[in-house]
Amino acid sequence: MSTTLPFFSALDHEYMAHALRLAERGLYTTQPNPRVGCVIAQGDEVVGTGFHQRAGEPHAEVYALREAGARARGATAYVTLEPCAHHGRTPPCAEALVAAGVARVVVAAEDPFPQVDGRGMARLRAAGITVDVGLLREAARELNIGFFSRIERGRPFVRVKLAMSLDGRTALGNGESKWITGEAARTDVQRWRARSSAILSGSGTVLTDNPRLTVRLPQGQEFAPPLRVLLDRQLHTPAGSQVLDGSTPTLVLHGAAAVCADDRFERVERVAVATQNDALDLRAVLALLAERGCNEVHVEAGPILCGALFAAGLADELLLYIAPLLLGDAARPLLHLPTLGDMAERWQLQVIDQRQLGTDWQLQLRPA
Repeated sequence: MSTTLPFFSALDHEYMAHALRLAERGLYTTQPNPRVGCVIAQGDEVVGTGFHQRAGEPHAEVYALREAGARARGATAYVTLEPCAHHGRTPPCAEALVAAGVARVVVAAEDPFPQVDGRGMARLRAAGITVDVGLLREAARELNIGFFSRIERGRPFVRVKLAMSLDGRTALGNGESKWITGEAARTDVQRWRARSSAILSGSGTVLTDNPRLTVRLPQGQEFAPPLRVLLDRQLHTPAGSQVLDGSTPTLVLHGAAAVCADDRFERVERVAVATQNDALDLRAVLALLAERGCNEVHVEAGPILCGALFAAGLADELLLYIAPLLLGDAARPLLHLPTLGDMAERWQLQVIDQRQLGTDWQLQLRPA
């Protein structure tokens, strides 16, 4: 990745920002593909726009080129991700740009996918097209943070969602937790679920709360249903649990030695994964989900599983909702973490975003 950027004009910034806004329109629908937008301009006039809407359908560049028509010749195309150069479920976008006769392509971020990875830009340059890379790169990578994580690190981006009282408690001592936060915060959680490839929880949470782990958005809002993933090492999830209802694709991960003599899991998929210290190997779990094309994993679980993800360095983000109430010392803690012997060992987080939702606060934090 080049560290020296070419000169980008104010108009370049304006059009790439437009392309990023277009890409964001595919936030809930492109899984497992990245969210990509494209703007085609002749000078100060936009002649074509497009965004990738769903996996298997045309990419952003194709929609923009269709709209631009003959006016694409000699134009500049602004694309939030390097145009593909291979035949997948759709033809290569680099070839489409070449055939349309564009003169310049401005790319926000390089595509690390092995079948692209510089080949798209090389094809454009070989055809005599000027290619400038790096405009609003970080914003483009942030929009596809899970895609980049899966391709570059071999595991999804893990977002842990937790809700707590002001005194750091997530549930009463008997496990009751409905509802710590208000309606605005709970509605916000649905949007985070919708953008995720998978919603992951543990059998303990299912036993306590019997959650559906589905997305509930306003009527007419399109989304690709995330995969429900349940970690149940010993297959103890009881019959009648909503997560086993077969209403949406569900994957139950368990230890190799676990057995179930009845048919409670007949409507879901079961896969055995490696165990470590009497628990499922979380790295193996995430590797398996990456192999299945999961980009962002949204975790809604109890303090043991969430704490284990943090302790293993596998929690990339904490989505924390804070309610203005107190639950007392007997209530359940936010996370179960190893005892620290020194303050230097503490988990340091940085605030990425903060906002008020009704009477609650939302903090978006990442390891410093």
